[in-house]
Amino acid sequence: MKFDTPATTNPIDQGKVIGKPTDRIDGPLKTTGTAPYAYERHDVVPNQAYGYIVGAGIAKGRIALLDDRAARAAPGVIAVVTAKNAGPLAKGKFNTAKLLGGPDIQHYHQAIALVVAETFEQARAAAHLVRVDYKRSKGAWDLAQAKDSATMPTTGEADKDTATGDFAKGFKDAPVQLDATYTTPDQSHAMMEPHASIAAWDGDKLTVWTSNQMIDWGVTDLAKTLGIPKQNVRMVSPYIGGGFGGKLWLRADVVLAALGAKAARRPVKVALARPLMINNTTHRPATIQRVRIGATKDGAITAIGHESWSGDLPGGAPEVAVQQTRLLYAGPNRITKMRLAVLDLPEGNAMRAPGEAPGLMALEVAMDEMAEKLAMDPVEFRIRNDTQVDPEKPERPFSQRRLNECLRTGAERFGWNKRPAAPGKTRDGRWLVGMGVASAFRNNLLTKSAARVRLDDKGIVTVETDMTDIGTGTYTIIGQTAAEMMGVPLDRVVVRLGDSAFPISAGSGGQWGANNSTSGVYAACVKLREAVAKKLGFDPLQTEFADGRVRFDGRSKSLAEAAGDAGLVAEDAIEYGDLDKKYQQSTFGAHFVEVGVDVATAEIRIRRMLAVCAAGRILNPKAARSQVIGAMTMGAGAALMEELAIDKRFGFFVNHDLAGYEVPVHADIPHQEVIFLDETDPISSPMKAKGVGELGICGVAAAVANAIYNATGVRVRNYPITLDKLLDRLPTVS
Repeated sequence: MKFDTPATTNPIDQGKVIGKPTDRIDGPLKTTGTAPYAYERHDVVPNQAYGYIVGAGIAKGRIALLDDRAARAAPGVIAVVTAKNAGPLAKGKFNTAKLLGGPDIQHYHQAIALVVAETFEQARAAAHLVRVDYKRSKGAWDLAQAKDSATMPTTGEADKDTATGDFAKGFKDAPVQLDATYTTPDQSHAMMEPHASIAAWDGDKLTVWTSNQMIDWGVTDLAKTLGIPKQNVRMVSPYIGGGFGGKLWLRADVVLAALGAKAARRPVKVALARPLMINNTTHRPATIQRVRIGATKDGAITAIGHESWSGDLPGGAPEVAVQQTRLLYAGPNRITKMRLAVLDLPEGNAMRAPGEAPGLMALEVAMDEMAEKLAMDPVEFRIRNDTQVDPEKPERPFSQRRLNECLRTGAERFGWNKRPAAPGKTRDGRWLVGMGVASAFRNNLLTKSAARVRLDDKGIVTVETDMTDIGTGTYTIIGQTAAEMMGVPLDRVVVRLGDSAFPISAGSGGQWGANNSTSGVYAACVKLREAVAKKLGFDPLQTEFADGRVRFDGRSKSLAEAAGDAGLVAEDAIEYGDLDKKYQQSTFGAHFVEVGVDVATAEIRIRRMLAVCAAGRILNPKAARSQVIGAMTMGAGAALMEELAIDKRFGFFVNHDLAGYEVPVHADIPHQEVIFLDETDPISSPMKAKGVGELGICGVAAAVANAIYNATGVRVRNYPITLDKLLDRLPTVS
């Protein structure tokens, strides 16, 4: 199905199932521990062996000697896979690092061997018997030191510099100016479920049960890496215990499980230990960001510039921290620049809201600093500089943009009028209290997505698509879509996800999954409705589907009767043409935070949080709220505690486990309130929805930082904001 114009008569607009706060249909499986995650799928294939990965003990250099004789002789060992015996491996489209290293080492904990044994304990014990001697090379692990050598990325048109008007002159002539630099640290996805896979060969055909967000990407890359036809690879990933972007691409567990299974001639399962998850897979790269804003004395931005530096392995890509600045605020004179340094750290790549999450950590603090220079309220300063068109391409309007309404609604609900303009003026006993605000922004991306829908002789509707559910509620919203379209209750819908044998979907990433995958299901259901009507001799455009029945011109049949003994099957995909060129599609929001800072110890406590979101039709408000409060929690962690500490002598992340890498716990997070503006976006898709799962993190850290400044008068521009950065600058205790 090609979607070119808004639907005038759209069955999805009935709102009987879609848009209702619905319990997750996969909830009982997950809460009872019976959902089959990748490593736990003992029943899918018999005779599974265990693989344990040996990670490189240096960050850069070469393997001088790898002696696996003791490991091979250890009890229970079946095979040892290394670069010497694995055969040639090709580079997949989405990989920037070799997934099996040797003899060259690109980063610490790069996989260099897999030991396969009868039990996990035997594999782990034998892995420690592998002797490796290295020849170290000098590496680069410090972004600040590498900054001057950074160059413009060559990874794509979107990563190049942009310029509108004359920024240099506009900034120089601006009566009020801000020029500030901010830093954000390396961060880990820290999802609960590790990267894990089971691989089994049947002749020349390979099946992997894994934890992967993008099934077709994974199949394509795995086939290319192993040098086998794509049709010989099947990937199954029905349940994923969190991803946040860390499971978008093929990782070492999948490749080594496949290689181990071939070497052992039996199925092999591999899971990454937490240190390997952090040092072996991807992370959010650190940034250095310079923001310059020039404005008139009445608060109109005349010049805005945003430059960002980040690092990655050779051939990598930048953290696109300037992309929201191209679209968020008005101003005739603009520049954005990104520079990429070569660092020998583990691969930097997508983590929840890549680009916007760290970019807004700088931009939205700069907006507050500028508002203070102008003696304007931070909310009003943002509203003053709203735009309804792409500032770099004024001919392209936003499909829908209600940022100002998010800001005003949030300010009223949060009691923003009680915030003192001067910092450090509100006390609650020993606590200095302050409020902060930040705009939220995340693009709405359109991606082709397909589905297959079956109707059987019992009136059951079954949906099949390779779409994944990473804890976001995908099973439920896809079920709701089919139920709405086919006129049946949700309990008459079966949803099957995460199998490459099913039609190719958008996958889970970039908050594009919900809108696109449900639109693909919508398209398939339209075709199934047509098939049902045609079989019954009904006019497809005039046929009503409701209460499990099909009605036309006074005649009525049950869906079960319409399906007949053979049943009916329909398959289709959603495509969008050039919609993304005609309209800028984005989601918007506003975050409000209140903090308390202990006047003596600088302990920071978040007291209240509010998010107001404008993201098209909310398909399931219950699941969407859960997504937003989870994202708000991640934003709080980014503001106050999350940081991968680099040992700059040896080039690795020191705190590579959940004991050393701090994330928020329940005691850190207060009650969170979420408001969704009542809206639909008829240009976005037939579902009139947009993404929301990443919008919820965008701007949160800046709102926390701005609240801390309002509480204390101390401006911290280097995240995370820890008490040592505040302690000696707090107001004198009275």
